[in-house]
Amino acid sequence: MKQLLIPFILLVTHLHADVGQRFDLSKRASEIDPRAKEHPEIKFTFNDDKGKPADLQHAVVDTRVPPQGKLVIWLMGHNQGLFERISSYGYHGIQPHYSNGWFAGITKAQYEDGSGTVLGNIRLEASTGDDHSPLVNIPKPDGMMERSLQFVKWLVKENPAGKWEQFITADGMNLRWEKVIMSGISHGSTTSARFAMHQKVDRVVMFSGPRDNTETWQGGPSATPSNRFFGFTHVLDGGWTADHYCRSWQLLKMHNHGPIVNIDSAKPPYGNTRRLITNIDVKNNAGRAHTIVVPGGKDLMGQWVYDEVFRYLFTHPIDQSGPAMPMDVDCEMDQGLRK
Repeated sequence: MKQLLIPFILLVTHLHADVGQRFDLSKRASEIDPRAKEHPEIKFTFNDDKGKPADLQHAVVDTRVPPQGKLVIWLMGHNQGLFERISSYGYHGIQPHYSNGWFAGITKAQYEDGSGTVLGNIRLEASTGDDHSPLVNIPKPDGMMERSLQFVKWLVKENPAGKWEQFITADGMNLRWEKVIMSGISHGSTTSARFAMHQKVDRVVMFSGPRDNTETWQGGPSATPSNRFFGFTHVLDGGWTADHYCRSWQLLKMHNHGPIVNIDSAKPPYGNTRRLITNIDVKNNAGRAHTIVVPGGKDLMGQWVYDEVFRYLFTHPIDQSGPAMPMDVDCEMDQGLRK
């Protein structure tokens, strides 16, 4: 009888091992790459003011879900709810530590020089580690691109079940950006858009953004086609009421792919548009309106209610677009100096 049980136990163990799991991983950037440096002049450090680690990076993959070969790079603070959702789609996800506090060291006189590119150039340097701005000095090992690459290389070794190697080029020198989805909220959505104009990516998902309302970079040439940009915001968000977001969306030519759709009265696929808004009740709280569009932001019942929207933004087929629309004449495009 024991001899009969042994093969059965081995079979059950093998089947259990193949079931998979969701892996939530984290590692400090300073522990992965010895070239990583601090830049306190722009609040880019390994520890915060209280001495707690500020460079902890997060990653997720769910091996129970058929893999889709997409890597989401989230440019904002770690959001566990967001990671749980993208991994349920079969996506991999990382949140790298990169320079996102530089604006605190930039004076009003510096970013209002009239060029319309000051903030965009800083964002590009923070993303690439290449010299795009005289106002910051962020070397390549400290740019988002290299921090992301080194993090994925670490994940290849640390989490072989996740098959992270599919996102690295054959020569090991870069990520396969055609497989990458850039995403963020507010400041992070703005940097995601700026980077995607420089480097072609699979898509860009922008929550409560992009900002930079006095800049012109949003209307420049883009390596990533306009049908790959998706945006979602609440209409009481200050960036929406001041026409920052609608201006950026139009400069990015997102109006060529469908009208602005209020998801409160629509269902997926929302006319295949790239521009989504909501007016869910937030009791006129602009701060709540700004954050409610991502997991963790709660409505008045304590719930996050946008799962269908979230899945649409990250998974809707790129080749399915709504009809081209005229620019909205009520959206103020010439906003002068920074407000």
